Amino acid sequence: MQKSLDQKLAAIHADPNGCREFILADAKDADMAFGIGAPGLSPERHDGELKYKTLAEYRDQIRQIIRQGAVDIVLMSTSTSEQLTIREKMFENSHVTPATRANDATDVHIPRGGKVHLEAARPFRTASIDHMQCGHLDCDDDERSIGSSLGLYSVTFNNQLETDLETLNTYNEFRAEAERKGFRHFLEVFNPNLPNAVSPDQTPQFINDVIARTLAGVASAGRPTFLKIVYQGPQAMEELVRFDPHLVVGILGGSAGTTYDAFKMLAEAQKHGAKVALYGRKINNAENQLAFIEFLRHIVDGTISPEEAVRAYHAVLAKLNVKPHRSLEEDMTLQTNVMSYASRGKTISIPTPNKPQDSTVKTANQPPSSNSTPDFSKMSSDERLAYHHERLKRSLG
Repeated sequence: MQKSLDQKLAAIHADPNGCREFILADAKDADMAFGIGAPGLSPERHDGELKYKTLAEYRDQIRQIIRQGAVDIVLMSTSTSEQLTIREKMFENSHVTPATRANDATDVHIPRGGKVHLEAARPFRTASIDHMQCGHLDCDDDERSIGSSLGLYSVTFNNQLETDLETLNTYNEFRAEAERKGFRHFLEVFNPNLPNAVSPDQTPQFINDVIARTLAGVASAGRPTFLKIVYQGPQAMEELVRFDPHLVVGILGGSAGTTYDAFKMLAEAQKHGAKVALYGRKINNAENQLAFIEFLRHIVDGTISPEEAVRAYHAVLAKLNVKPHRSLEEDMTLQTNVMSYASRGKTISIPTPNKPQDSTVKTANQPPSSNSTPDFSKMSSDERLAYHHERLKRSLG
């Protein structure tokens, strides 16, 4: 089955400025960083007892997300990808693309009590391209397509000659091997992990410049499929997108935060030129991951605003009898700087309506049936909310 990722990338490159296609990825590779705690806290834990979900539960959630089909990419560790991609063939009849974390530099080594991630990032790679592609070393050419042929490669620059040069040389070696073996990658560029490596005011410009400089000497055959970077605000995003419209820019989700943090950052990044979003902890820590992802998709498709989406998400949780982590009022608080051109915005909150919306909203014009294509431009806010409540109720049970 043709992958939605490839269709969307082709459309974006055909019309970089006008194309509305947007790529969503679920980053389920946290076991490469957090170990036992990667799957998140179990809903069955008792007060005062930290009980984590198991790896089996983590993988079962990934299976559900693949079947849902609302994301374009699922990013996994090589061990999880081997199970789901090679053994279970979960992606064979799906438009979703499997991807694997291709390296795990020291700044993502975060065990409980660990300190390694506090020092300047040093390159390291557990996985081999062959293991990602076919599950064993020295793949035959006809085996390279049975596993994952897309990987995430991460780099962190700390404005230090020795460590930054080591990072660049290791990335060069990876690109050469990847090109020979037909392995695509997307490039994650973290902000410096050392304090004071760059002035906070100059960090967005520093990141943009190291991206442009790092890729200037790379021919098209070795360039990343797209970027994954911290969203530094509108100005930095617009500058990078304007510099090279064919450098497809994506944002990383970062810490979980509020639901409004996640939804608003997505909308703001898209508004200012981003074409990709990879959310990990924001999805994994959601009360209901499938509903959360559905609203991410509707936001980038332009069918619902971030504010409407938070209220509708809470209504869905209520219908499913799922207790939210926060009250609706608390969850409508913006804790990040996503709207500031200087990336120094204040925390704000969006007031909730006098009469909170729920899935029993009745409007003069009933929401369209599941078999029709609604014209959202002619629907009121209440009508859009009612439509999404009913559709999600049908899909989630």
